[in-house]
Amino acid sequence: MKNISILSKIFGVLALISASIWVGSYLSRLFLVYQLFEGPDLILRSHINNENINGILFSIYPSFVLHFVAFIIMFITTVLFYLTSKINLRVNGWLFIILIAIIITTPFEIYLMLIDYKVIMMLYSNSFDSNTVINLLRDRIKDLSSYSIVAILTYLSFYYFIVFQPLTKED
Repeated sequence: MKNISILSKIFGVLALISASIWVGSYLSRLFLVYQLFEGPDLILRSHINNENINGILFSIYPSFVLHFVAFIIMFITTVLFYLTSKINLRVNGWLFIILIAIIITTPFEIYLMLIDYKVIMMLYSNSFDSNTVINLLRDRIKDLSSYSIVAILTYLSFYYFIVFQPLTKED
């Protein structure tokens, strides 16, 4: 690990920073969106009405954008870190686990990000139907409902792998 280039170290740091931002924005966006609904039927809370829904949706808009951009940067910089570092995955099992987890979760993230993209574009346009946005958010929660928790726990475990580097063989 000591023989990796400066460029690779830069990509590694960028990957860690963007992953931290991504996990934080993921959690904040989850909490914000879940606060809009109540019960298993995902009915809007009683205090949310037509007068305040637009303001509420605009207030959660930055968390969607930050989450969206941070995941893309994290994915790209992680791949670039691996490609430029030329780390042997057979010797560094911790990195192998991280890369496999990213590869496995990426299709699910892309699917959810397509819904997020629709929400972002609708809110960005300033002319949207709040019911359509609410339905998209509701669909996002229903589709892959428990995936979000699994993804957060998976990505949080990366910090353990990075710090302690288990499954590392000596050359």
